[in-house]
Order: sequence, then structure tokens, then C-alpha cells
Amino acid sequence: MKGLILAAGYGTRLYPLTLDRPKPLVKVGGRSILERLLKKFEQLETCDEVYIVTNDKFYNMLVKWVRDRSFSLQLKVVNDLTRSNEDRLGAIGDINLVLEKEHPDDDMLIVAGDNLFEFDIADFTAFAGDKGRFSVALYDVKDRKLAQKYGIVHLDPSRKVDDFQEKPARPKSTLASTGIYFFPRSRLSMMEQYMRTDLVKDAPGNFVKWVSENDEVYGYVFTEGWYDIGDKRSLEKADIEYRKKEL
Repeated sequence: MKGLILAAGYGTRLYPLTLDRPKPLVKVGGRSILERLLKKFEQLETCDEVYIVTNDKFYNMLVKWVRDRSFSLQLKVVNDLTRSNEDRLGAIGDINLVLEKEHPDDDMLIVAGDNLFEFDIADFTAFAGDKGRFSVALYDVKDRKLAQKYGIVHLDPSRKVDDFQEKPARPKSTLASTGIYFFPRSRLSMMEQYMRTDLVKDAPGNFVKWVSENDEVYGYVFTEGWYDIGDKRSLEKADIEYRKKEL
């Protein structure tokens, strides 16, 4: 299995904190988000390499960060060559870039570089591997009003995604799609198909919805902690909670 961490965003909602560093290098509880994510990948015996896709602005910084640390995995930083938020490729575009440039002939575990989660990642990959289809980790926000802020998934009894809504006014469920995806080797070619459409190439939820309409997507529901670090408020909350847990 190969891992992919999406770290090419510009973190504009965290300015000025992210003016001179990528969001994944922001610290939560004294450790960077990126370090915490890589520790998750290290727990997977089947994962031997992780790609970190970033932009040209932060490429050298991340290369140095990787070089100065030691992980049990092989790490490779991939430059998407963008220089600003205006010309970014978007998450889907960056996933496609890595697939085209690196040609990973393997299952892919994809994680957004601003997500922190506390479930056992091996349970998710086992679930997804058993299904043999594109799978997404889902967090139950347990509140219909709160669900209006997320990409919301509805599952049938077999855990197959049968509906996807982006920030719906009337959510059909409270299962929020997180930035954690399993992309089986047998389905990697679907990204090339998607890129040929006129659909949006930014938020991964667009790809999840398209795949669910053209193939099968399965949802793994977890109840452990999840932190979507999009702005200063969510960063502060995560920092406080991690410091309390890791005292």
C-alpha cells in the first residue's frame, strides 16, 4: 500500500500563521499535524511509502523537514508547481498529479493534511480492503444543523454510499465525509476518467459523489475523535484537547 498526504493548500483561513509554513507543519499539542499523520501511516504494516504532495512555495521547506527526521516509511515530497491559492490544482487535481507522475501500482490511502483522527487506521484499511472499492471514513456529527456544514453521506444497510450531499440545507444523515480515503489499485483508473469530465477538480467530495454514481463507494463510520483544522478556532480547540490528553 502507498500513502498520500494532501499538503498543497495555502491555509488562507489561518493567516498569518500559514504565511510562511504549510498548514500540515502547524503544531497541535506540541507536534506538527504532519508528524501525527505519518505516525498513523507507520502503524500500517502493509504501507511502505508515503507521498506528500505540496506546492512550489513550500516544497523546499517540506523536503528539509523530511530530511531532518526519521520515519520507518519511505517518504517522497511531490511538487505540484503552483505558487498561490488562485492557481492551486485543488485536492482532486493533486491526487491525479501524484497518480500520473509516480504511477503507484498499489492500493492508496489518502489523507488530507489538515485532518487529525483517533480511530485505528488499520481497521479502516481492513474494512476498505474487504469491500474492494473506493471507501471513505465517516464521522457522525450527531446533529442535523451541524451536518449542514459538511459533505454528508447516506449509507444503505451494506454500508454502500447511496447519497452524497454537499453542505445540504436538509441533511439525509449526520455522517460527515472526512478527508480520509481508500483508493484500491483496481479503481485507480477512475481518476483519469473523472479528470476528463467538466466537474469541479477541487474538493474531494465531488469525486466521492461521482464515483458513487458510477461504481460503488463504501463508508466506514467511526466515533473516535476527529479534528478538521480549517480555521483558527478549530486549531485552538484541537491544540487544547491534545495537550490535555497527552499530559
